[in-house]
Amino acid sequence: MARAEGLAALVAAELDLPIQPAAARLAAAVAARHGAAARAVLFYGSCLREARLDGLMLDFYLIVSDYRAAYRQGWEARANRLLPPNVYPIEADGLAAKYAVLSEADLARLCGPDTDNPSVWARFAQPARIAWAADGEARDAVVRAVAGAAPTLLARALPLLPAGAGADDDLALWRLAFTLTYGAELRAERAARPSGIVDADPDRYRRFGAAALPIARQQAAARMETRRAARRWRRTQRRGKLLTLARLAKASATFAGGLDYLAWKINRHAGTRIAITPWQRRWPLLGALTLLPRLLARGSVR
Repeated sequence: MARAEGLAALVAAELDLPIQPAAARLAAAVAARHGAAARAVLFYGSCLREARLDGLMLDFYLIVSDYRAAYRQGWEARANRLLPPNVYPIEADGLAAKYAVLSEADLARLCGPDTDNPSVWARFAQPARIAWAADGEARDAVVRAVAGAAPTLLARALPLLPAGAGADDDLALWRLAFTLTYGAELRAERAARPSGIVDADPDRYRRFGAAALPIARQQAAARMETRRAARRWRRTQRRGKLLTLARLAKASATFAGGLDYLAWKINRHAGTRIAITPWQRRWPLLGALTLLPRLLARGSVR
Protein backbone atom coordinates (compact mmCIF):
# COMPACT_ATOMS: atom_id res chain seq x y z
CA MET A 1 0.00 0.00 0.00
CA ALA A 2 2.79 2.45 0.92
CA ARG A 3 4.56 1.72 -2.37
CA ALA A 4 1.39 2.43 -4.36
CA GLU A 5 0.84 5.66 -2.44
CA GLY A 6 4.42 6.76 -3.11
CA LEU A 7 4.00 6.21 -6.84
CA ALA A 8 0.61 7.95 -6.84
CA ALA A 9 2.22 10.97 -5.15
CA LEU A 10 4.89 11.13 -7.87
CA VAL A 11 2.24 10.83 -10.59
CA ALA A 12 0.04 13.51 -8.98
CA ALA A 13 2.95 15.96 -8.67
CA GLU A 14 3.88 15.48 -12.33
CA LEU A 15 0.31 15.70 -13.61
CA ASP A 16 -0.17 18.95 -11.67
CA LEU A 17 2.85 20.74 -13.16
CA PRO A 18 1.85 23.95 -14.96
CA ILE A 19 1.44 24.14 -18.73
CA GLN A 20 1.41 27.05 -21.12
CA PRO A 21 -1.77 29.16 -20.80
CA ALA A 22 -2.54 28.73 -24.51
CA ALA A 23 -2.49 24.94 -24.13
CA ALA A 24 -4.76 25.19 -21.08
CA ARG A 25 -7.24 27.33 -23.03
CA LEU A 26 -7.27 24.80 -25.87
CA ALA A 27 -7.85 21.97 -23.37
CA ALA A 28 -10.80 23.90 -21.92
CA ALA A 29 -12.21 24.24 -25.44
CA VAL A 30 -11.94 20.46 -25.85
CA ALA A 31 -13.87 19.93 -22.62
CA ALA A 32 -16.53 22.48 -23.61
CA ARG A 33 -17.33 20.49 -26.75
CA HIS A 34 -18.64 17.62 -24.64
CA GLY A 35 -20.49 19.50 -21.92
CA ALA A 36 -21.19 17.96 -18.55
CA ALA A 37 -19.73 14.60 -19.63
CA ALA A 38 -16.20 16.07 -19.66
CA ARG A 39 -14.23 15.10 -16.55
CA ALA A 40 -10.60 15.91 -17.38
CA VAL A 41 -8.23 16.71 -20.23
CA LEU A 42 -4.73 15.23 -20.26
CA PHE A 43 -1.93 16.89 -22.24
CA TYR A 44 0.81 14.51 -23.38
CA GLY A 45 3.36 13.93 -26.13
CA SER A 46 6.33 15.74 -27.58
CA CYS A 47 4.66 19.18 -27.41
CA LEU A 48 5.05 19.10 -23.62
CA ARG A 49 8.74 19.83 -24.19
CA GLU A 50 8.23 22.61 -26.74
CA ALA A 51 8.57 26.28 -25.82
CA ARG A 52 6.72 27.41 -28.97
CA LEU A 53 3.45 25.71 -29.87
CA ASP A 54 2.70 27.62 -33.10
CA GLY A 55 2.54 25.30 -36.10
CA LEU A 56 2.45 22.15 -33.96
CA MET A 57 -0.42 19.78 -33.27
CA LEU A 58 -0.96 19.23 -29.57
CA ASP A 59 -2.05 15.86 -28.16
CA PHE A 60 -4.85 15.56 -25.61
CA TYR A 61 -6.92 12.83 -24.05
CA LEU A 62 -10.43 13.90 -23.05
CA ILE A 63 -11.73 11.80 -20.17
CA VAL A 64 -15.53 11.60 -19.99
CA SER A 65 -17.98 10.17 -17.48
CA ASP A 66 -19.87 8.13 -20.06
CA TYR A 67 -19.76 7.79 -23.84
CA ARG A 68 -23.51 8.13 -24.29
CA ALA A 69 -23.50 11.42 -22.40
CA ALA A 70 -20.47 12.70 -24.35
CA TYR A 71 -22.03 12.53 -27.83
CA ARG A 72 -25.10 13.73 -29.65
CA GLN A 73 -24.78 10.92 -32.19
CA GLY A 74 -25.36 7.41 -30.89
CA TRP A 75 -23.01 5.83 -33.44
CA GLU A 76 -20.08 7.84 -32.05
CA ALA A 77 -20.75 6.53 -28.55
CA ARG A 78 -20.98 2.95 -29.85
CA ALA A 79 -17.76 3.32 -31.85
CA ASN A 80 -15.93 4.72 -28.81
CA ARG A 81 -17.17 1.87 -26.64
CA LEU A 82 -16.29 -0.88 -29.14
CA LEU A 83 -12.89 0.46 -30.22
CA PRO A 84 -11.63 3.17 -27.89
CA PRO A 85 -10.64 5.89 -28.35
CA ASN A 86 -12.39 8.10 -30.89
CA VAL A 87 -10.06 10.84 -32.19
CA TYR A 88 -11.07 14.37 -33.25
CA PRO A 89 -9.31 17.57 -34.41
CA ILE A 90 -9.80 21.00 -32.85
CA GLU A 91 -8.46 24.50 -33.48
CA ALA A 92 -8.76 27.52 -31.18
CA ASP A 93 -6.76 30.72 -30.58
CA GLY A 94 -4.37 29.88 -33.42
CA LEU A 95 -3.44 26.46 -32.03
CA ALA A 96 -4.37 23.02 -33.33
CA ALA A 97 -4.74 19.72 -31.52
CA LYS A 98 -6.12 16.25 -31.81
CA TYR A 99 -7.85 14.67 -28.87
CA ALA A 100 -8.76 11.10 -28.06
CA VAL A 101 -11.84 10.32 -25.99
CA LEU A 102 -11.86 7.74 -23.17
CA SER A 103 -14.29 7.15 -20.34
CA GLU A 104 -13.00 7.20 -16.77
CA ALA A 105 -13.60 3.45 -16.60
CA ASP A 106 -11.69 2.79 -19.84
CA LEU A 107 -8.76 4.98 -18.75
CA ALA A 108 -8.41 2.94 -15.55
CA ARG A 109 -8.80 -0.36 -17.42
CA LEU A 110 -6.37 0.50 -20.23
CA CYS A 111 -3.68 1.72 -17.80
CA GLY A 112 -4.01 -1.47 -15.76
CA PRO A 113 -2.42 -4.92 -15.96
CA ASP A 114 -5.43 -6.76 -17.39
CA THR A 115 -5.22 -5.42 -20.95
CA ASP A 116 -2.90 -6.51 -23.74
CA ASN A 117 -3.34 -3.23 -25.64
CA PRO A 118 -0.26 -1.10 -24.83
CA SER A 119 -1.33 2.14 -26.51
CA VAL A 120 -2.67 3.79 -23.33
CA TRP A 121 -0.39 2.42 -20.61
CA ALA A 122 2.69 3.05 -22.74
CA ARG A 123 1.70 6.69 -23.25
CA PHE A 124 0.86 7.41 -19.63
CA ALA A 125 4.00 5.75 -18.30
CA GLN A 126 5.53 8.84 -19.94
CA PRO A 127 5.05 12.44 -18.71
CA ALA A 128 1.61 14.03 -18.95
CA ARG A 129 -0.25 16.96 -17.43
CA ILE A 130 -3.81 17.54 -16.28
CA ALA A 131 -4.63 20.49 -18.52
CA TRP A 132 -8.22 20.81 -17.28
CA ALA A 133 -10.34 19.06 -14.67
CA ALA A 134 -14.01 19.39 -13.79
CA ASP A 135 -13.36 19.05 -10.05
CA GLY A 136 -11.11 17.43 -7.46
CA GLU A 137 -12.86 14.08 -7.76
CA ALA A 138 -12.16 13.97 -11.49
CA ARG A 139 -8.51 14.86 -10.89
CA ASP A 140 -8.13 12.13 -8.27
CA ALA A 141 -9.66 9.53 -10.60
CA VAL A 142 -7.13 10.45 -13.30
CA VAL A 143 -4.23 10.19 -10.84
CA ARG A 144 -5.35 6.72 -9.70
CA ALA A 145 -5.68 5.50 -13.28
CA VAL A 146 -2.41 6.96 -14.58
CA ALA A 147 -0.53 5.58 -11.55
CA GLY A 148 -1.25 2.11 -12.96
CA ALA A 149 0.52 2.74 -16.26
CA ALA A 150 4.21 2.53 -15.27
CA PRO A 151 3.90 -0.71 -13.24
CA THR A 152 1.95 -2.30 -16.10
CA LEU A 153 4.60 -1.29 -18.63
CA LEU A 154 7.51 -2.53 -16.51
CA ALA A 155 5.79 -5.75 -15.43
CA ARG A 156 5.15 -6.71 -19.04
CA ALA A 157 8.80 -6.11 -20.00
CA LEU A 158 10.43 -7.75 -16.97
CA PRO A 159 10.36 -11.35 -18.27
CA LEU A 160 12.32 -10.30 -21.38
CA LEU A 161 15.03 -8.33 -19.59
CA PRO A 162 18.28 -10.30 -19.99
CA ALA A 163 19.83 -11.54 -16.77
CA GLY A 164 22.09 -8.86 -15.31
CA ALA A 165 21.01 -6.28 -17.89
CA GLY A 166 19.98 -3.78 -15.24
CA ALA A 167 22.92 -4.32 -12.93
CA ASP A 168 24.84 -1.27 -14.16
CA ASP A 169 22.02 0.55 -15.96
CA ASP A 170 18.82 1.16 -14.03
CA LEU A 171 17.20 2.54 -17.21
CA ALA A 172 17.65 -0.65 -19.25
CA LEU A 173 14.17 -1.95 -18.38
CA TRP A 174 12.53 1.32 -19.44
CA ARG A 175 14.35 1.25 -22.79
CA LEU A 176 13.35 -2.37 -23.38
CA ALA A 177 9.75 -1.66 -22.43
CA PHE A 178 9.37 1.26 -24.83
CA THR A 179 11.07 -0.70 -27.62
CA LEU A 180 8.52 -3.48 -27.14
CA THR A 181 5.53 -1.15 -27.04
CA TYR A 182 6.66 0.85 -30.07
CA GLY A 183 6.78 -2.48 -31.91
CA ALA A 184 3.10 -2.99 -31.11
CA GLU A 185 1.94 -0.03 -33.21
CA LEU A 186 2.51 1.29 -36.72
CA ARG A 187 5.04 3.99 -35.88
CA ALA A 188 6.76 6.63 -37.98
CA GLU A 189 9.48 7.39 -35.44
CA ARG A 190 13.08 6.37 -36.02
CA ALA A 191 14.41 3.18 -34.41
CA ALA A 192 16.26 5.16 -31.71
CA ARG A 193 13.05 6.84 -30.53
CA PRO A 194 12.26 4.47 -27.60
CA SER A 195 15.70 5.01 -26.04
CA GLY A 196 15.43 8.72 -26.78
CA ILE A 197 12.31 8.98 -24.61
CA VAL A 198 14.27 7.73 -21.60
CA ASP A 199 17.47 9.64 -22.37
CA ALA A 200 15.54 12.92 -22.64
CA ASP A 201 14.87 12.83 -18.87
CA PRO A 202 16.78 9.97 -17.21
CA ASP A 203 16.31 11.34 -13.68
CA ARG A 204 12.54 11.21 -14.13
CA TYR A 205 12.63 7.58 -15.21
CA ARG A 206 14.95 6.64 -12.34
CA ARG A 207 12.55 8.18 -9.81
CA PHE A 208 9.47 6.64 -11.37
CA GLY A 209 11.25 3.32 -11.82
CA ALA A 210 12.22 3.17 -8.15
CA ALA A 211 8.57 3.70 -7.17
CA ALA A 212 6.97 1.51 -9.85
CA LEU A 213 9.32 -1.46 -10.01
CA PRO A 214 8.32 -3.06 -6.66
CA ILE A 215 4.67 -2.98 -7.79
CA ALA A 216 5.66 -4.32 -11.21
CA ARG A 217 7.53 -7.20 -9.62
CA GLN A 218 4.44 -8.09 -7.60
CA GLN A 219 2.36 -8.10 -10.79
CA ALA A 220 4.94 -10.35 -12.44
CA ALA A 221 5.35 -12.61 -9.39
CA ALA A 222 3.95 -15.54 -11.33
CA ARG A 223 6.25 -14.40 -14.10
CA MET A 224 6.27 -16.22 -17.38
CA GLU A 225 9.33 -17.94 -18.62
CA THR A 226 11.09 -16.06 -21.41
CA ARG A 227 9.78 -18.02 -24.40
CA ARG A 228 6.18 -17.64 -23.29
CA ALA A 229 6.68 -13.94 -22.61
CA ALA A 230 8.23 -13.45 -26.06
CA ARG A 231 5.29 -15.24 -27.70
CA ARG A 232 2.87 -13.02 -25.80
CA TRP A 233 4.67 -9.90 -26.97
CA ARG A 234 4.57 -11.10 -30.59
CA ARG A 235 0.80 -11.59 -30.26
CA THR A 236 0.49 -8.16 -28.64
CA GLN A 237 2.50 -6.54 -31.42
CA ARG A 238 0.48 -8.19 -34.21
CA ARG A 239 -2.78 -7.27 -32.52
CA GLY A 240 -1.54 -3.74 -31.85
CA LYS A 241 -0.77 -3.10 -35.51
CA LEU A 242 -4.21 -4.40 -36.50
CA LEU A 243 -5.79 -2.13 -33.91
CA THR A 244 -3.85 0.80 -35.35
CA LEU A 245 -5.33 0.06 -38.78
CA ALA A 246 -8.82 -0.30 -37.30
CA ARG A 247 -8.51 3.04 -35.50
CA LEU A 248 -7.27 4.65 -38.71
CA ALA A 249 -10.37 3.36 -40.49
CA LYS A 250 -12.61 4.73 -37.74
CA ALA A 251 -10.79 8.07 -37.72
CA SER A 252 -11.73 8.60 -41.37
CA ALA A 253 -15.27 9.19 -40.07
CA THR A 254 -14.37 11.43 -37.11
CA PHE A 255 -11.19 13.27 -38.11
CA ALA A 256 -11.44 15.63 -41.08
CA GLY A 257 -7.94 16.13 -42.44
CA GLY A 258 -6.69 13.04 -40.62
CA LEU A 259 -4.74 11.78 -43.62
CA ASP A 260 -2.89 15.09 -43.93
CA TYR A 261 -2.04 14.90 -40.23
CA LEU A 262 -0.77 11.35 -40.69
CA ALA A 263 1.49 12.48 -43.55
CA TRP A 264 2.73 15.47 -41.52
CA LYS A 265 3.60 13.26 -38.57
CA ILE A 266 5.41 10.67 -40.70
CA ASN A 267 7.35 13.40 -42.53
CA ARG A 268 8.30 15.02 -39.23
CA HIS A 269 9.50 11.85 -37.53
CA ALA A 270 10.82 9.78 -40.44
CA GLY A 271 12.30 12.54 -42.62
CA THR A 272 10.11 11.63 -45.60
CA ARG A 273 8.31 13.93 -48.08
CA ILE A 274 4.91 12.31 -48.41
CA ALA A 275 2.34 14.36 -50.33
CA ILE A 276 -1.37 13.54 -50.12
CA THR A 277 -3.25 13.64 -53.41
CA PRO A 278 -6.77 15.10 -53.88
CA TRP A 279 -8.34 11.67 -54.38
CA GLN A 280 -6.75 10.41 -51.14
CA ARG A 281 -8.29 13.34 -49.27
CA ARG A 282 -11.66 12.55 -50.82
CA TRP A 283 -11.43 8.87 -49.87
CA PRO A 284 -9.19 8.93 -46.75
CA LEU A 285 -9.62 5.27 -45.81
CA LEU A 286 -8.71 4.03 -49.29
CA GLY A 287 -5.92 6.61 -49.40
CA ALA A 288 -4.45 5.33 -46.14
CA LEU A 289 -4.68 1.71 -47.25
CA THR A 290 -2.90 2.43 -50.55
CA LEU A 291 -0.27 4.53 -48.76
CA LEU A 292 0.53 1.97 -46.10
CA PRO A 293 2.29 -0.70 -48.23
CA ARG A 294 4.67 1.93 -49.66
CA LEU A 295 5.48 3.27 -46.21
CA LEU A 296 6.17 -0.21 -44.91
CA ALA A 297 8.37 -1.04 -47.92
CA ARG A 298 10.43 2.14 -47.39
CA GLY A 299 10.67 1.55 -43.64
CA SER A 300 8.92 4.88 -42.97
CA VAL A 301 6.61 3.07 -40.58
CA ARG A 302 7.29 -0.16 -38.75
